[in-house]
Amino acid sequence: MSLALFKFLVVKSAGVGLGIFIGALLGLSVRKSRGNKEGLLAGSVVATSAAAGLAAMAVFMLITYLGL
Repeated sequence: MSLALFKFLVVKSAGVGLGIFIGALLGLSVRKSRGNKEGLLAGSVVATSAAAGLAAMAVFMLITYLGL
């Protein structure tokens, strides 16, 4: 995979990753404020949301790459 292709895949999937990050951040913040802290990475809403966003971005990059 060339660097140009990797950059293309990152740009193409950045919106998905950002959307999942923001959605998870909001949802997990509400969940933590209600007292349910189970399932958070290191007890952090931001870390868990970032991991979810990066995972979604990686999956979308793979789907885009296989669809090319």
